[in-house]
Amino acid sequence: MNWKNSRKIVAGILIAAFLFGCGTKKGKNEVIIHELSDTDMLTPFNYQSASTQYVLAQLFQSLLGQDPVTFEDLPGLAKAVPTPLKDSTGKGMSITYEIREDAKWDDGTPITGNDVAFSMKVIKNPKTDCQPYKGFFDFVEDVVTDPSNPKKVTFVCNNVHMHSVENTGGLLILPSKIYDPKNLMASFTVKQLNDTSKALASDPKIIEFATNYNSEKYQREKGYIVGSGAYEFSEWITGQKIVLKRKKNWWGEKYEKENVGFQAYPQQLVYQTINDYTAAIVALKGKKLDVAYGIKYKDFTELPKSEKVKENFNLHTPRSMQYHYFGMNLRNPKFADKKVRQALAHLTDVDKMVSVLTYGLADRVIGPIHPSKKEIYNSNIKPYDYNIEEAKKLLDEAGWKDSNHDGILDKNINGEHVEFNITFTYNAGNDTRRDAGLMFKESCRQAGINVDVVPQEWAMYIQNQKQHKFEMFYGAWVGSTLDPDEKQIWHTEAIEGGSNYVFFGNAETDKLVDDIRTELDAKKRAPMYLKFQEILHDESPYIFLFAPKERIAISKRFTNAEAYDVRPGFAENMFKLEDK
Repeated sequence: MNWKNSRKIVAGILIAAFLFGCGTKKGKNEVIIHELSDTDMLTPFNYQSASTQYVLAQLFQSLLGQDPVTFEDLPGLAKAVPTPLKDSTGKGMSITYEIREDAKWDDGTPITGNDVAFSMKVIKNPKTDCQPYKGFFDFVEDVVTDPSNPKKVTFVCNNVHMHSVENTGGLLILPSKIYDPKNLMASFTVKQLNDTSKALASDPKIIEFATNYNSEKYQREKGYIVGSGAYEFSEWITGQKIVLKRKKNWWGEKYEKENVGFQAYPQQLVYQTINDYTAAIVALKGKKLDVAYGIKYKDFTELPKSEKVKENFNLHTPRSMQYHYFGMNLRNPKFADKKVRQALAHLTDVDKMVSVLTYGLADRVIGPIHPSKKEIYNSNIKPYDYNIEEAKKLLDEAGWKDSNHDGILDKNINGEHVEFNITFTYNAGNDTRRDAGLMFKESCRQAGINVDVVPQEWAMYIQNQKQHKFEMFYGAWVGSTLDPDEKQIWHTEAIEGGSNYVFFGNAETDKLVDDIRTELDAKKRAPMYLKFQEILHDESPYIFLFAPKERIAISKRFTNAEAYDVRPGFAENMFKLEDK
């Protein structure tokens, strides 16, 4: 038997077994949530996929939480939301937290400031695979515990940061006894770990800890994924599900009215993998799933026509704090001239994409700021209109001609004849991104540009972006309800190790990014954001597309099951069984 065919048959058997062999029972206090694919791992700070973040939020706790409706900071492990204090120079600051007296690990030992310091050390260790997180905490110079009060801990910051409280308060706190059984990181302070020298990176203890922390056992093995949250990791069956079970006599349940993050009503959370969209919709209609999110646009518009869906599910379309874009490699000679990038923007029919591909369930954007953030969204910027003739004019001005009359534009670049061919990549299985690429391909053809739309498996797709191995790609960034800190994506320091995959930036934009993140006054930040969006629009390192609305179905079995703007758009820990 052909191996590929046999694999499809096995996958079909597994899906059929799920669809017809199990289901949600009205009285069973569990929530089954659809996931399109497995999470990449359950190692805090090392993961890449957004879905992992949602699972980890049930296992681990942070110093602060957030109200999903008002977006207000709330006490979490910490007793109160702190006020940052500037130092005597006015350039640095300190933030002090005091952990709740009864906060404890599963073995009954107290959670202390040392655990907070350890969690920061994990990120600061130069050899851990936490690179995306390092930039969010580059302002943290040290983490100091109070010798007279082990529950008190202070973040010492080398500069002022607009999200100093949110970033430090959002740090997941890990038990060092689990993640550092040899106590290797106790030999270093956070301040020492800020050293970027080769000597630190080659220290045997640094390497040994990181090798252990990055290993597979902390990614998916029971007993190695341990936090202080209400739920504990129970099992992970590859390609099928991840199961979390509520802990008995969990220490935090008394605070459920103070912070919704402490609510934990379901006895079990099941993250069910069904990587076939059609099968997932069948499972939803058959009540084999309690929650589906990120539903395909067309499928979502069809759901209200189903009597089963109307009877058993509530449908929601909250705002999703994300934006989609086409990214271009600015160090590729074909994209070096901004007139070319602007021309490609004119060849992208965004309005049609919103109408045809998202069925109107999206808002067009002109930059990385969500349109709902009216104070900092630059509404004065006119989006690039779909205009093939204007695109041709710009391409001609940039020196692209059809010199050999083969229908494809060409140009002499550094003595070499270059045909204008573009390889456009997207993650395999995402039909919306594929179709957007095909629409772009057709528009480019009319302007004399050949585009090859190429699917890539997720791991390769992500890795190629990190290593800048692309010409153009379809991407999306998921943000938060906070004013964005743009350093991780747009600063030149983020080109290597960060998320500035497209090589954007110069001294002016770097200064703007730095000034924004060090300004505490939101009103003073606003004009800087507006200016930054003007520059991005002119330089066009991305072709900005749209901000989609979330598409969520939640079973009517539950009360206290609302939809929110905060991703993933719902809070499964809050669901209560309907009393009927």
